[in-house]
Amino acid sequence: MVMSETPVRRPRHLMDPNNPVRPVNNKALTHVQRWVVSVLAVFTIAHLSIGLVIASLIVVGQSNTPRIGLNVIAGMFGLVAVAVGFVIHKKSPLTPWLLLGLIPMIVGLWITLG
Repeated sequence: MVMSETPVRRPRHLMDPNNPVRPVNNKALTHVQRWVVSVLAVFTIAHLSIGLVIASLIVVGQSNTPRIGLNVIAGMFGLVAVAVGFVIHKKSPLTPWLLLGLIPMIVGLWITLG
C-alpha cells in the first residue's frame, strides 16, 4: 500500500523552506553587506597600521632609521585601508580622502622624532 505524500502544513509564522519570502538578490541586503565588509576591512587594516606605529616605538637601537621605516610602512597600510573602503563601494580610490590614510604615519613620526 503506497501513500501519497501531502505537503506539510506549517503555521503561518514559520518560514516555508520551499517558498522563501525574500528574494535572493535583495538590493538593500547587498547595500548593508557592502557597508559591513568595508568597515571590517578598513578597521582591520587600520589596526595593522597602528600596530606598526606602536612597534616603531618599541624598537630599541641607536638609529631612528628603523623607526622611520616602520612609520612609513604604517602610512602605506593606512593608504591601502582607505583605498580598500572606496574600492568595495565601487568608487575611485583616487580622492582627497586618501590623505586620511597618512594620519598614522604623521602621528608616529611626530612621536618618534619629537
